[in-house]
Amino acid sequence: MDDAMRLAAAQLSRMRGMTVEYHRRFFGDIRFAVLTIGALFVLGFWEVPAAFLLVPVIALYTAVQTAFDASYLIFARQYAARLERYLNQRAGETIHVGAMMEDAYLFPLDVRKIVTAAPGRGFSWFGFVTLFQTALGLAAAGFGMALGYANYLQFQTGPWDAAYFTTLAVLGAAALGVGIWWFVGGEGERRLRNALSALPVE
Repeated sequence: MDDAMRLAAAQLSRMRGMTVEYHRRFFGDIRFAVLTIGALFVLGFWEVPAAFLLVPVIALYTAVQTAFDASYLIFARQYAARLERYLNQRAGETIHVGAMMEDAYLFPLDVRKIVTAAPGRGFSWFGFVTLFQTALGLAAAGFGMALGYANYLQFQTGPWDAAYFTTLAVLGAAALGVGIWWFVGGEGERRLRNALSALPVE
């Protein structure tokens, strides 16, 4: 094995470590959200109704944070896939198949998707978990907002309710718009492909 192959193998090991770390980060963020939102609901029903209003905030924060985790997972997978192709090409045989397995079993790269949920034949359990966590977060946010309004905001005077809903709407719309541009529109992976074109692979 020459120096170029050794360096590529070392980078591949580093990228595989990143995929493990960002899976861990994703589920750490989900656990944080479940525990925090659960605690806020308990507080809300236990004579602190303003706590309900924090549920949508935590849900939105978690959605953005977990999408950030996924963006780094995609980053590491793109680089790992290119390194595997390079090493296989240099070795003259297909030794590294991790990227092909991930494409088939987890979610495919270089296709339009909602973060990691690809439509059609690319849909997988991984994609379902992404959509499930998103739907659960939206449901929690909706209940928190409704309960917060019914038990707290409608009894307050002043512009607080309008400020609250406007702030959430603006931040939510911004996150949705940028997410569509980056993930569904493929801007993020397009940038990675351009950067990785420097690695000589057929």
